[in-house]
Amino acid sequence: MSLKVDLSVKNFPVVCVGGSAGGLDAYIRLLQNLPGDMGVAIVIVNHITETPTLLHEVLPRFTTMPVELITDSLIIEPDHVFIIPENRDLHVLDGEFRLEPISKPLGWPDVITVFLRSLSSHWDGKLIAVIVSGFDGDGAAALCGIKQAGGITIAQKLSTAKQPDMPESAIDSGCIDFILSPENIAAEIIRIARVEA
Repeated sequence: MSLKVDLSVKNFPVVCVGGSAGGLDAYIRLLQNLPGDMGVAIVIVNHITETPTLLHEVLPRFTTMPVELITDSLIIEPDHVFIIPENRDLHVLDGEFRLEPISKPLGWPDVITVFLRSLSSHWDGKLIAVIVSGFDGDGAAALCGIKQAGGITIAQKLSTAKQPDMPESAIDSGCIDFILSPENIAAEIIRIARVEA
């Protein structure tokens, strides 16, 4: 089923997939089960603070959607996968990505929390926050705000995560709607996209 959207209207769903250690496995399993024409933008916010990310080179083999490394002022489009660059905070404004110097250069990053809070304040379309495998608890602090903005929150099922700390922290926030495997997360995103179309 093809879900076409008007690119001039910036109100299509945005899915933030936040992860860290073990996240690559979840990203691959998720993308392999998503169609390329469902009218949703996928934004992968992964913890990489020192070495350049290679996700935009690795992930295209697992999806028919274009995979782009985010640059400042890049327009957010549906049916694309966007990758946060290393050592940057990510924001949204006027339908575009905005990159800023990372606000927490030491200790565990909070880039997922920063991006989710920006989305809840500056995106008119449906929001879907997905927290997958990773250390620490980035993203958890912003999940209740996503729900207050009318969004949907999903944590990876702990038994399917290579590193369950991050999804466990998300669940402990009390603001998670679904706890699912990556494959079932994909099915839920498809369902939401069809409702929004």
